[in-house]
Amino acid sequence: MTKKKKLKIKKKNFTIFIIFLILICFCFTGLTSLIIRNFSNEKTKSDEKTFTNNKDLSEKDKKLKKLGNINKKISYFKMSNLDRYITYKEKNNSLSNTQIVKDVNMDLDKDPYTDMKEAKNLNKINILVNKHNYLKENYVPNNLEQIDTKYALSNMSLVNTAKYAFENMSKEANKENLKIIAMSTYRSYEYQVNLYNNYAKSDGKTAADTYSGRPGNSEHQTGLAVDVYNQDETYTNFEKTEEYIWMQDNAYKYGFILRFPKGKEKETGYEFESWHYRYVGKNIAKIIKENNISLEEYIATH
Repeated sequence: MTKKKKLKIKKKNFTIFIIFLILICFCFTGLTSLIIRNFSNEKTKSDEKTFTNNKDLSEKDKKLKKLGNINKKISYFKMSNLDRYITYKEKNNSLSNTQIVKDVNMDLDKDPYTDMKEAKNLNKINILVNKHNYLKENYVPNNLEQIDTKYALSNMSLVNTAKYAFENMSKEANKENLKIIAMSTYRSYEYQVNLYNNYAKSDGKTAADTYSGRPGNSEHQTGLAVDVYNQDETYTNFEKTEEYIWMQDNAYKYGFILRFPKGKEKETGYEFESWHYRYVGKNIAKIIKENNISLEEYIATH
């Protein structure tokens, strides 16, 4: 092969090589650009998402800060109530943050009989029925049994566990020559309709609401509440009896609490009733007794 032909081949190969390199560089540059562009887009989306999350988190943090980050200090803080805590605090700034949480958990930021919820824990001893939690018209508790007439007026019924506990309590009181007699126990919805309407007609609705539950809001419908007297004094004078003193010292041992105690009108929504007791079981009754709290406060913090 001549020297001239060899030179042409070398030039041709070199040209092909250069073109090949250019193509590789072009492809690499395009691929790199595509990768960078995709990465940039993903990063932008990620940054936008992070910004949004941080913004939301910041608003929540601000609200929690107003409450002194009480959510980290008490177990009964409910994040679902956060906005209600803030609103209630703005109206009651003198209250501690702990009290704010407890009050809202008791629905005290709402007016009685407004925005009510259906009662939870049906047929359980920790059911809560009050001016914020109602029972349906057709609710009848399971296992109602009549109390022995040694310890009650005729046709008085409680849920069986409460019935046996009440009979045992009355029996023990009898050993000390004391009489604790059940005079009002389970009441149906229909019964409460007539009772409440009579009270409202006699004393006016505002006054009736201080001492009588509206139909569906009376815990007598749970079959766990009992009004008592000693057969010598009227039930409204029960506070003046030896039986009342005995009940204050011993009722919790049988699972009963004074349902509407003095000084707890704000929490319970009712004025003091020395004769009205509620079965909650020995464990809950002991906690309520030892801490001098209402049933509302116990439910709100447990």
